[in-house]
Amino acid sequence: MDLKLNNKYALVCGSTAGIGKATAISLAAEGAKVTLVARNEEKLKHTILKLSNPENHSYIVADFSKPEELESKISEFISKNHGFHILLNNTGGPAGGPIFSAKLEEFGNAFTQHLKCNHILAQAVVPFMKEQNYGRIINIISTSVKQPLDGLGVSNTIRGAVANWSKTLANELGQFGITVNNVLPGATETERLTDIIKNKSEKSGQTEEEAANAMKNTVPAKRFAQPEELAYAVTFLASEKAGYINGINLPVDGGRTKSL
Repeated sequence: MDLKLNNKYALVCGSTAGIGKATAISLAAEGAKVTLVARNEEKLKHTILKLSNPENHSYIVADFSKPEELESKISEFISKNHGFHILLNNTGGPAGGPIFSAKLEEFGNAFTQHLKCNHILAQAVVPFMKEQNYGRIINIISTSVKQPLDGLGVSNTIRGAVANWSKTLANELGQFGITVNNVLPGATETERLTDIIKNKSEKSGQTEEEAANAMKNTVPAKRFAQPEELAYAVTFLASEKAGYINGINLPVDGGRTKSL
């Protein structure tokens, strides 16, 4: 299937590791010109070398805990270079823990990094998308928007807010050829999953291997996802072929989520 991403510009956040990095690699392989966003410049430089035709790609150094800085940098880049047909909103999730014991600043920090920064980026890229009558905004969230996950109180709360923001945006922008969709990863082999397993191991007294196996047993597929499997879903949603898919939450979780 030709996804027709040649000469499409993509902005990929959290792109030096995990799902973001895998998506940048996948989009570049399909011909898209990718701009990476992350806070570590050395990792950004290293990641670009992993993309097909590295000379076609660029990066922006930005920290999602500093929304004003992000807004300034993305605006400056667009004014000097080009707009974007594709936006992947993706950043590391909040720390785990029960919701009742969460501090107020944890909610505030997560809201800033996930919802405020998503909104800043959407506002920056949508004018160009409208001009092109083509836009794809894809948000990496969590299956917790369908089924809250134990021990991830702040994350469950903020992910739900992002999902509703996204659905509202999809309703407003669909008339301009712009789709807005959410990809909901299940347990995926990333640094975040390693931290979650370690935390479960410490609390349960299990070894990390035992904790990992217990998590796998909750998944009908009996395994964790690879980041590339999420990236393929994102890449399809970014393409012309997915033009009539709008406003959805797509779990990529091996069947773990119990709801439809």
